[in-house]
Amino acid sequence: MSNKPVLYYAPRSPPCRAVLLTAAALNIELDLRTVNVKAGEHLTPEFLKLNPQHTIPVLDDNGTAVSDSHVICSYLADKYAGANDSLYPKDPVKRRTVDARLFYDCGHLFPRVRFIVEPVIYFGVAEVPEDRITYMQKAYDGLEHCLTTAPYLAGSELTIADLCSVASVSTAAAFAPIDAEKYPKLSEWLQRLQALPYYKENNQEGLDMLVNLVKGLLAERKA
Repeated sequence: MSNKPVLYYAPRSPPCRAVLLTAAALNIELDLRTVNVKAGEHLTPEFLKLNPQHTIPVLDDNGTAVSDSHVICSYLADKYAGANDSLYPKDPVKRRTVDARLFYDCGHLFPRVRFIVEPVIYFGVAEVPEDRITYMQKAYDGLEHCLTTAPYLAGSELTIADLCSVASVSTAAAFAPIDAEKYPKLSEWLQRLQALPYYKENNQEGLDMLVNLVKGLLAERKA
């Protein structure tokens, strides 16, 4: 029986990709179990025992169930980072900054991404309204200001705030392009994250799946 933490996930999902990126940064090997949300696999009695909110991702770390991607990432960093706590600093002042960026992702970035892609996937929408694209792009301004004096969202070192946010931002950029002249720091940050050795496998591949699905459905409905 494997003692690896089990991650219930969908590879297309930005929050699931955030967990994959964090696990890769920490050199944690996960036991990956796909969940087909469209088929209702997140509503089974077994899954509801793990997460009564029936969302993914969910981590089962040898009997400890953890839900919400941001909580999972902080849990993994707290438990498995060892002496190097740079991904999620224990210092309360530094951690507060990381948490603020995490909350910006869960309160502003990812919800706006969802409002773009989920109506297409689940409700048969034939086009993405222009106001949703503009609304997404407005969220880039907050990130640009965070990056004014440092290369990463919470300072000079990569943190889980960057890994969670890049899963959302990379998805958003496929539908709401980032203007490099208006947001130069954000554009550079995205390129910096894309250069991570574990980025392609743990974010780009799932991102491509999601973008191809959404753009394919939009093309079908326009035909």
